[in-house]
Amino acid sequence: MADHHSGVTVQIRMALMQAYEKSADKTPTQHTMLAGPRGVSPAGRWAGRAGLPARRGAMRGGLGALPLVLALAGASSFVLLAVAMATDFWYIIDASRLEAAANGTAALSSHSGLWRTCRLRNKCYPLINPFWHGNANITASHRQLLYMHGTFVILMPLSLILMIFGGMTGFISILARAYLLLLMTGLLFLFGALVTLTGICVYIAYSAAAFEEAVCLLRSKDVLVEIDIRFGWSLALVWISFVAEVLTGAVFLLAARVVGLKRRREQAL
Repeated sequence: MADHHSGVTVQIRMALMQAYEKSADKTPTQHTMLAGPRGVSPAGRWAGRAGLPARRGAMRGGLGALPLVLALAGASSFVLLAVAMATDFWYIIDASRLEAAANGTAALSSHSGLWRTCRLRNKCYPLINPFWHGNANITASHRQLLYMHGTFVILMPLSLILMIFGGMTGFISILARAYLLLLMTGLLFLFGALVTLTGICVYIAYSAAAFEEAVCLLRSKDVLVEIDIRFGWSLALVWISFVAEVLTGAVFLLAARVVGLKRRREQAL
């Protein structure tokens, strides 16, 4: 009877040992199944199903193509405005028909910029300094023209300076992914665009007032029929620069929003 009990005990021990060995063999497989394919943790699989990155470092990813768009738009705006300010084709007076009637003896056609007026056949000469014109005896309308001239002469370089500061802060904000700096840069570019637009409007008003002054001096509109007066390609460059400046500011605000959303998701995790 004792032998029978001892035999049963041995069989139970052997069965337990076999069960333990089988469970030990299955343990790595179970761990591998829990870890998922290629060692992905359950938390990583859960994050993948939820549409969230598996690691916090992924939350600091790039801004995609936004930096490239910012660089192209900002550089284009700056270059176009600088070229427009340096050229003399803002306002064009084409009097070729009068010149033909006069057998080409007089150079009546001209084109002007912010700083000077040029004859098509002669040298350029500077405009009257709007900030200092001595004790010249000028009329009230002419004085108003000088004030308007001085206004857009200040506004256009100011917009250029704002773009320079915006470019520096924008470069730092893109590298640092700083929300407040991106937001400030976007607002700075939009303010610069507002300054540019104000300068354009003042220049157009200045040109209209100068035209009316010329008509009053001529006391006849018959001559104006033979003259073609129009805005030139320099002013068109300023308009394109204004659009690029607005686009740059808007993209900076978009980049700030993207960075802000990523920070909120990081804090939520």
